[in-house]
Amino acid sequence: MDKFMDKLLAAAKAAGIDTAEVFYQSGNSFSAEAKEGEITSYEVSTSSGLSLRGTVNGKMGYAATQAFDEAAIGQLIEGVKESADLVESDEQDEIFAGEKEYPQMKEPETDMDEVSAEEKLALCLAIEKAAKAADSRVWKAESAVSTQRASIHLKNSYGLDLKWNDCLCYAYGEPIAKDGDSTAVGMKLSCGTRFAELDAEEIGSKATEDAVSKLHGESVPQGEYRVILRNDAMSSLLRVFSGIFSAENVQQKMSLLGGKEGQTIASDVVTLMDDPLLEGGFATCPFDAEGSASRTKAVIDAGVLTTLLHSRKTARKQGVETTGNASRGSYAAPVRVAPTNFFFKPGEKDLATLMTDMGEGLVITELGGLHAGANPTSGDFSLLSKGYSVKAGRRDKTVEQITVAGNFYELLKNIRAVGSDLLFPGSSTGSPSVDVGVLQVSGK
Repeated sequence: MDKFMDKLLAAAKAAGIDTAEVFYQSGNSFSAEAKEGEITSYEVSTSSGLSLRGTVNGKMGYAATQAFDEAAIGQLIEGVKESADLVESDEQDEIFAGEKEYPQMKEPETDMDEVSAEEKLALCLAIEKAAKAADSRVWKAESAVSTQRASIHLKNSYGLDLKWNDCLCYAYGEPIAKDGDSTAVGMKLSCGTRFAELDAEEIGSKATEDAVSKLHGESVPQGEYRVILRNDAMSSLLRVFSGIFSAENVQQKMSLLGGKEGQTIASDVVTLMDDPLLEGGFATCPFDAEGSASRTKAVIDAGVLTTLLHSRKTARKQGVETTGNASRGSYAAPVRVAPTNFFFKPGEKDLATLMTDMGEGLVITELGGLHAGANPTSGDFSLLSKGYSVKAGRRDKTVEQITVAGNFYELLKNIRAVGSDLLFPGSSTGSPSVDVGVLQVSGK
């Protein structure tokens, strides 16, 4: 692949492409699902692809392929030229020559290569079995196991040559508990870089504990309630609204944070981090999709918006430095702006202490309808929710069939406390539990 990439860059130069970049991505994955004591789904896949982008007469063109032969080189070059010819905007991406130095990081260690398919299938079945054994009220249970390896390689005509290899393994249990006329679904996800750390007994029993805790839920009267969003629910809400911190969205009038750098936009207990160097993070990498060096930054620092997230293009337009947040959804996707490991910096209080401080209110553990019920531009949201009530600082009754409504921009300002229980629930966006003050709740 090294030789092919070099050959492609040389051919692009000979064909009149001024500066060029090759982005190669490859990966392999294993996934399995179990239900009723049997493996119901089993898939092993490998994939690889490559994109060429380059400047022709000052315009940037793109082309991509999954073929790596002589014919593909010609097709990619013609594709870049044709694509560049269609560009009408004066605002262009650029090929970056590279940094003087990059963060020195160790790639994640893993044992995936030593684990057989039989061991992965056995874990999948064991999780389901553990979930059903944990409580007699479990009616049915499903489970899944997945392992993934991914590599990226970026080279350009300036001599920049960057590589990164990543891996992830995860497993979850999803039991259905039933007691009388009440039914509830539980969930427990465990993930990391080492397969040996996935514990079937823990995953299964915790998933069942979650399901049973949701039985016999009731609605609550409509009104305003003090609300704590538990870490997993707060992570979901942050993920939906993470785009408001993108300079790309601000410049396209899809965020209300334009011109707010240096201003207070949140409570002083709020610090929002973007950390591409986070050890074990889902989006950890020492460079971004344009080859800029990654760096850790507080997007909100003690309530003050310190920076938006930038690619080289958005930074140039605003007259600032890139934050290293250029991203590609895949090798064939254009460069966009996206957060990396994105999370609220944890405080010192655990969830129990947040509940004690709140006294009475609701803890929301699950948010539904996140895309239909949230407007990332205006910040408004109205979301189906589940959780439990808090009375005298302690958990009281299971709550369901309610809708929680508010505005994300206002929620940031009203946050009273940030917990210590930082969680990344299966994605690069995480949060501790957060006391968000008062929200409007629609119920019975």
